[in-house]
Amino acid sequence: MEVKGKKIGFVLTGSFCTFSKTIPKIKELIKKGADILPIMSYNSYKLDTKFGKAQDFINEVEEITGKKIIHTIQEAEPIGPKKLTDIMVVAPCSGNTMAKLANDIIDGPSTMAVKSHLRNDRPVVIATSTNNGLGANLVNIGKLLIRKHYYFVPFKQDNPITKPRSIVYDFDYLIKTIEYALDEEQISPILL
Repeated sequence: MEVKGKKIGFVLTGSFCTFSKTIPKIKELIKKGADILPIMSYNSYKLDTKFGKAQDFINEVEEITGKKIIHTIQEAEPIGPKKLTDIMVVAPCSGNTMAKLANDIIDGPSTMAVKSHLRNDRPVVIATSTNNGLGANLVNIGKLLIRKHYYFVPFKQDNPITKPRSIVYDFDYLIKTIEYALDEEQISPILL
């Protein structure tokens, strides 16, 4: 299904190293006619890192979408009851956020946005980016893979020599995964 006319909740979590490749995908979705509702985790909204200043990312996303970023639990909770989204995308989805989703820990705007959205039995796309995806977080990937309404963007090891347990989603598959998920299908293969 095309993204044109679809209301997409787009959650950015703390895998800051992927922001420079993820944010252009928001632009691309808007060009394709999607309506983006921007959401950020507490950390992605507040922390400056070697990859950039939080306020610069906030400004860029708000300029692209023309909307204020949802960044509190209170702002995220009405997403489901008000049916604000057709699909929720968590890109990048940090290992921390993935673990919380897999274990139903709702303690921030990103996890609340997903939980609230799921009240309407609509799809959630996970674009994983974590240094421990092939380590302790592998169990959480497994939990989400078998859960209804969760769809994964294909992913791969990002540097098997120096970071043997680290995985990152393939940026080129993000939009196609969203399109498949809107039809309640998992794009394959998941592992690249």
